[in-house]
Amino acid sequence: MKVLVAIKRVVDFNVKVRVKADGSGVETANVKMSMNPFDEIAVEEAVRLKEAGTATEIVVVSCGVQACQETLRTALAIGADRAILVETQAELQPLAVAKLLKAVCLKENPGLVILGKQAIDDDSNQTGQMLSALMGWAQATFASKLKLEGEKAHVTREVDGGLETISIKLPAVITTDLRLNEPRYVTLPNIMKAKKKTLENLKPEALGVDVSPRLSTLKVVEPSKRKAGMKVADAKALVDKLRNDAKVL
Repeated sequence: MKVLVAIKRVVDFNVKVRVKADGSGVETANVKMSMNPFDEIAVEEAVRLKEAGTATEIVVVSCGVQACQETLRTALAIGADRAILVETQAELQPLAVAKLLKAVCLKENPGLVILGKQAIDDDSNQTGQMLSALMGWAQATFASKLKLEGEKAHVTREVDGGLETISIKLPAVITTDLRLNEPRYVTLPNIMKAKKKTLENLKPEALGVDVSPRLSTLKVVEPSKRKAGMKVADAKALVDKLRNDAKVL
């Protein structure tokens, strides 16, 4: 079974995000970029499926600027077999990405699509669900455990009340949560091997997809700074402050 994994290039989670001076977005110039952590978990899970003999081929796909090739090479070094970059300079929103992934799915015909539940830059948590709807496939979101048996996938999901285990029919779309696995470290030999693996470059126009933004960002601002706290002498003073200053009680 072929497994397709979608990954996104984002600002590294260790970097302190800065807003541009004109408020048009987040500063990305000369900023360390890396693979979205949830997508890294998706790649790791696909590699484990192949090591277990369940998956026969892993194809990773990313949509965005040419620099996304670096992120794809990282996925290849983890263990993916091939990579596809849908290159565009346009601002990609979840629906556009889902349409691009649908076009890639129709081209590659995978038995399973795995992607992170959300990207840490916009936290949309929409692409996996939209792709499932566009393809007419079953979906299992927030997966913390995955087991494939024949034409079905048994997925344990993290929900508000605890855990939920469902059985879905393949082909399907699965989005990963943090506790699904712990991604492996990329070794130098695998990084060198990744340079020789196939990386295909496509354009949205060739896939017949319009990626024009449907939403426009009016302004991006940093969150307001929290006011300094204060100490009180005793519980009576705390109650007095809450009652008279904070208007809580």
